[in-house]
Amino acid sequence: MNNMRNKLLILLVLGVLVMSAGVASAAPPDRTMEKVRKELVTLPYYGVFDNLEYKVEGSTVTLFGQVRKPITRHDAEKRVARIEGVERVVNNIEVLPLSGFDDSIRARTYRAVFRSGSLYRYAMGANPSVHIIVKNGRVTLEGVVSNKMDSQLAYMAANGVPGVFSVTNNLRIASRG
Repeated sequence: MNNMRNKLLILLVLGVLVMSAGVASAAPPDRTMEKVRKELVTLPYYGVFDNLEYKVEGSTVTLFGQVRKPITRHDAEKRVARIEGVERVVNNIEVLPLSGFDDSIRARTYRAVFRSGSLYRYAMGANPSVHIIVKNGRVTLEGVVSNKMDSQLAYMAANGVPGVFSVTNNLRIASRG
């Protein structure tokens, strides 16, 4: 009887240890999100003409957005897969088609947007807060600006670039607080 009770006690202790180890190894969602963000914004080829976004659901990270180079798509998946607590990565990142026409629109849109008013500050730093995505002559503005006026200025500047078929303004206003 005593032997049976000892075995049950040992099994109970082992069960608690295994469960606590599983909980300890799984990073909290907020921490995982911060790690994913850090890995993405420090990619070597990630820049103003790329847009990377992600969603964390449990131990699965879904990547989406648009990039100019296939290596950026590959590196994003590889880096996120190495994060502790991430068991699965779904890579829905679109690689934009190669196009000299789109490249010229990118350059002209960059100059037009970041030379408008005080918008130059959104292009500064290693990770600009405004991204310009161009696909088949269509421009999409992604990222975060300080106020509605800056969002409107960026939209008007991009809309005035010759050769642009349409502009979608997905710029978000930074929350204060």
